[in-house]
Amino acid sequence: MKDFKGKVAVVTGGASGVGRALAIALAREGAKVVVSDVEVGALDSVISEITASGHECFGQKADVTDGESMKALAQATLENYGAIHLVFANAGVGTGEAGMMWDYDVNDWEWGFRVNTWGVIHSINAFMPKLVEQNEEAHFVVTGSGNGAFLMMPNTPIYTATKAAVQAITENLHYQCLMSQSPVKVSALFPGPHVVNSGIFNSERNRPDDLPMDPDKPDSGISSVDDMKTMMAEYGRTLETTEPSEVAEFALQELRKDKFWIAPTSEKSKAAFRQRADSILNCTNPTPPDVL
Repeated sequence: MKDFKGKVAVVTGGASGVGRALAIALAREGAKVVVSDVEVGALDSVISEITASGHECFGQKADVTDGESMKALAQATLENYGAIHLVFANAGVGTGEAGMMWDYDVNDWEWGFRVNTWGVIHSINAFMPKLVEQNEEAHFVVTGSGNGAFLMMPNTPIYTATKAAVQAITENLHYQCLMSQSPVKVSALFPGPHVVNSGIFNSERNRPDDLPMDPDKPDSGISSVDDMKTMMAEYGRTLETTEPSEVAEFALQELRKDKFWIAPTSEKSKAAFRQRADSILNCTNPTPPDVL
């Protein structure tokens, strides 16, 4: 897909962070953008920004943890625009892990998997049948993470586990589209190459009522990228960051090349990937990666 002008693009988790940046970048390219999120105020804000710039956009509150909500989003997109060309399964949360994983509240595990993993599954179930039925070029893009797909980060086991599952799902979706000779292409988007300056560290703002946080849960001390920078500075280190707009521009650039792996890397991350691959190939005991 060399040109996004006139294409219909759906972005879940589109009210903030990478999702918001993707929606704005797609609109600037002339796409008709459908933005969804559970955070209504932020959703209204990005819709207003896009339409005020003269671009076509509509938004709908949708919850990726609810399969019927995602099917309703797909149907609303077709009713408004008559087709779907790009789907960005982007919604995700961080659960603020701290301490040892055997002490974690099961609600944190449930919430992480509901959004990060089941959110992708529900998005696939809602949109892929419609993309396949159209029988024309389309892209299904899943926002994953190198944390889980490539590396195991011991300070965030829940997030790592959810994203490891997401990568397995995404690659198998890619294989199935290839084997069925479908014109639908699948891509795995890895925001980076550095820690992305997004609101994922403050995901508690969208936590569902039925999975309350344990009041005695240890505080990770990180609710923003600035908190991470401060913590790193205490150890005499500087944290490099990436802006969501950089991720969005890189994603569209790589989609034009039909890339499956949309994975910006740094020399440090490449070295960590090689270290893990060598550990697997040589059956040596793994050691924690250092990519920050």
